[in-house]
Amino acid sequence: MAAKNATTAIHIVDKPKAAQSSFRLGGIGAARSTADYYPLMVMNTALGGSFTSRLNNTLREVKAYTYGAGSSFSLRRNAGPFTARAEVVSAKTDSALIEFMKELNGIRKPLPPSELAKVKRYLQLGYADGFESTSDIASQIANLVPYNLPLSTLGAFNAGIGRVTSADVQRVAAQYVTPGALTIVIAGDRASIEPALKATKIAPVDVRDIYGRPVIVP
Repeated sequence: MAAKNATTAIHIVDKPKAAQSSFRLGGIGAARSTADYYPLMVMNTALGGSFTSRLNNTLREVKAYTYGAGSSFSLRRNAGPFTARAEVVSAKTDSALIEFMKELNGIRKPLPPSELAKVKRYLQLGYADGFESTSDIASQIANLVPYNLPLSTLGAFNAGIGRVTSADVQRVAAQYVTPGALTIVIAGDRASIEPALKATKIAPVDVRDIYGRPVIVP
């Protein structure tokens, strides 16, 4: 969830003559203990959590700007980051950013029933893959410990996903996917991508070093 009064900003990390631009767009997400865990799983899977997700379909399959695009929530003890990402051919940096913003805005609208059903089924059918071996099962149980989650959590997944509604997805998208309050970091060839990024007028553009410190550009 974005901080109060936050605004979107684009930060370029200069990598001269880079053939690609590396995108990371995001903000503050949620903790693993959130009551919105299942709606978040459904929403993110539709947005960028599977090969057929909106981000990958648009940026890879339709536009051919990248070999892959996606998004994820890092669910920790406290709120971890929400991040959307892709490695994009440099010449399409500005175009890719426009498509990213379209999809981040689009996921905040009601999910069509057919897409909701497809995503929920994808998650439910794939869940068993995490329990194929004894080591998989041990890992699943071990993953509960840092978050003080009961063992019953493992058996509740499919039912929890099944209860998610389109309204649930829209609600969590509105809360955690905030196109008007994003931090956008793009590592690439500043000389070629900066003018085009500024021309999109999506957000102010500045240059940072690899540690996130502002760089004074002549």
